[in-house]
Amino acid sequence: MAHSRTAKKAIRQNERRRIHNKAALSTMRTQIKKVRTAVAAGDTAEAVAELPLAQKLLDKAAKTNRIHANQAARVKSKLSKAVQGLS
Repeated sequence: MAHSRTAKKAIRQNERRRIHNKAALSTMRTQIKKVRTAVAAGDTAEAVAELPLAQKLLDKAAKTNRIHANQAARVKSKLSKAVQGLS
C-alpha cells in the first residue's frame, strides 16, 4: 500500500483512468461487433452506416494509445474490405 500523499493520489488517478479506458475500449469493440454482425447478416445499409463510427472509435483509441496504431489500421482495413464485399 502507498504511504505518501502523491503515491495515494497516483493510485486514485490510475483507477479513474483504468475505468475510463475500459469503457472506451468496450464502446469500440461493441461498434466493431455491430459492423461485423451487419456484414454477416448481409445488411449493406446497416454495415455502411456503422462503419464510419467504428473507424472513428478505432482512430481515437489508437491516438490515445489504448490500442496500437497498426492494430487500428488492420481492423479498419478488414472491416472496410468486408463492407465492400457486400456491394
